[in-house]
Amino acid sequence: MSRQTRTVGRRIMGPQSALTDFLASHNISANQIRLDAEARRRAAAQDNQEGQADAAQQQLLNENGDFDTPSPESDEDEPVVASTGRVTRGRSAAQATSEVERRKKEKEKHAIDKIKASKKFQKRKRDPDASDDDDDDIVRALFNERAKPLPGQMENCAICNTRFTVTPYSRNAPDGGLVCSPCGKELAKDDPAPKKKTKRASGGPVGARRQTQSRILDGTYHVGGKSLMSLCIQTLAKNIDLAEDLGDLPPKIVDKIARKLSKHRLLNPTTLSLFLKPSNQGVLVYDGAKLSADDFYRIFHSVPELKKLKVRNAIHFKDEVVEYLVDRHIVLEDLYLHGCNLISEGKWIEYLQRKGQPLRSLRVYWTDKHFTDAVLAVIPTSCPNLTRLKVCHNQAVTGEGLNHIAKIATLRHLSLDLREAIHPDVYVKLLTAIGPQLETLCLTRVPELDNTVLDALHMHCRNLKKLRITDSELMTDAGFARLFTSTWSNPGLVFLDLQKCRQLESTKPRENPDGIGLCDEGFKALMAHSGKTLQNLNVHGCRHISSKAFEEVFTADKTYKNMHKMEISFCEEVTDFVVGCIFRSCPNLRELNVFGCMKVKDVRVPKGKILVGVPNAKGMVIEGED
Repeated sequence: MSRQTRTVGRRIMGPQSALTDFLASHNISANQIRLDAEARRRAAAQDNQEGQADAAQQQLLNENGDFDTPSPESDEDEPVVASTGRVTRGRSAAQATSEVERRKKEKEKHAIDKIKASKKFQKRKRDPDASDDDDDDIVRALFNERAKPLPGQMENCAICNTRFTVTPYSRNAPDGGLVCSPCGKELAKDDPAPKKKTKRASGGPVGARRQTQSRILDGTYHVGGKSLMSLCIQTLAKNIDLAEDLGDLPPKIVDKIARKLSKHRLLNPTTLSLFLKPSNQGVLVYDGAKLSADDFYRIFHSVPELKKLKVRNAIHFKDEVVEYLVDRHIVLEDLYLHGCNLISEGKWIEYLQRKGQPLRSLRVYWTDKHFTDAVLAVIPTSCPNLTRLKVCHNQAVTGEGLNHIAKIATLRHLSLDLREAIHPDVYVKLLTAIGPQLETLCLTRVPELDNTVLDALHMHCRNLKKLRITDSELMTDAGFARLFTSTWSNPGLVFLDLQKCRQLESTKPRENPDGIGLCDEGFKALMAHSGKTLQNLNVHGCRHISSKAFEEVFTADKTYKNMHKMEISFCEEVTDFVVGCIFRSCPNLRELNVFGCMKVKDVRVPKGKILVGVPNAKGMVIEGED
């Protein structure tokens, strides 16, 4: 063989060899591909032959039908005489008819099985209590939709019986079937006028920016692309009707899925089943508005080892549900109920007396007037292991209830948001009794508290990590300065919220001769005491903190490495320079809120930081350039 011939051979065989090597490297068999292609060809040829056989049998059946049809004038008792050929053709026609019917039934059964396994059927079957007859109706409707002639085929009009070509725009007749174009126009005249669809604003850059700002305000925004886990959870939420089980996902992922479904109002009796596994010890329902009392019964029945129950918007968590829970052998250690204002005072007392022994955490929100002082009076004796108590948006608890809370010696975390005005001396007595062991203290919307409560905090609280006092109208800057002096034996705080602790004077709002609220000295004292350990600081609305105090706290020689989030909205003295000093002194700060700070105009934001609420056309700066 000449050199030229070998060269041409290599050129021809080279690409084929490279393709074979590529397929082999990806574990793909070229031989298997060829065998599959041949199998498909044989199957197609066999189907073609069967189709031709069916057509021939149908033609034979039609011919025999002309000979075997009895005359309407013949007598019924008159015997029919036929030749041998006719008898043979009659038997062949009967066999062909039975064969056609058998194949038709097999094809219909196969099509129905495919419909039942399809996603379209699963989407339309949403009601878990639907009967088998309803399922058959859905299957039959889908089968009829698929059985319609396809565009391009010929069909007889159901009204005028005219032969026409089916198109994608062919209308359905009122009694079934399709109609031709002229009949369709006549039917269209009787249709009601279509409603005009409201035009939705197109997405584009504006829509994307609006969604980004919404995520920032929700606290769910992260600089950069979405993680694979977030994309998977988002895809699952869009197709939640097709999910049958969450498998063995970690509790953290299951919690994120539950939050995503609740955000989009997708948590209902059907999707609730995804979170009810007998081996679970916790059920977290972030939106129970669509759940009935029977669904709560199902939770207690399906999860016998339940330890932690959290239900928000529990509007159907009634006395009957509490009675069912009391009778079950379920030992709850953490109970979180939001919006369950249909539980009576008697049922609360009965539950705590019979099931309060193992309870470690009790959090109750929006219970109106049914969670009363009498309920709190039961807790010290019936709940000996309780370490966390939270009573928010309550209209019934008074100073007497706080005296009962003072008797809970095991309490470590206390949060109160009460609507009844309570004298500061009651809070002082409470802190004197349980202050030394408290790690969390949240007193929300307490306009009546004064400096005596701050002095009690300084004297009795030594283990606080989280402190919240909001909407105080009597505490002064001197009281905050005394609280955060170096003599306070409490270690540095991790979370501090003092929002709206300021003077309320409508005639002269910017004048504060008495130093009401958190001002310069108190702010400098708290940063000197807890600045190195603080991760979250909120001084929203403390408008009497001057720019000089901010500049003194956030100088170039001071660094607060643990600070992650800061809220300084409506602090009127904050400027571009103050914001720059904060970013410089807090290198790990992720989010800074400056709503209402009208002197912040053109600040330079470091890369990876989020500045929220800048009063200009931009609105928010997501990621800086520096």
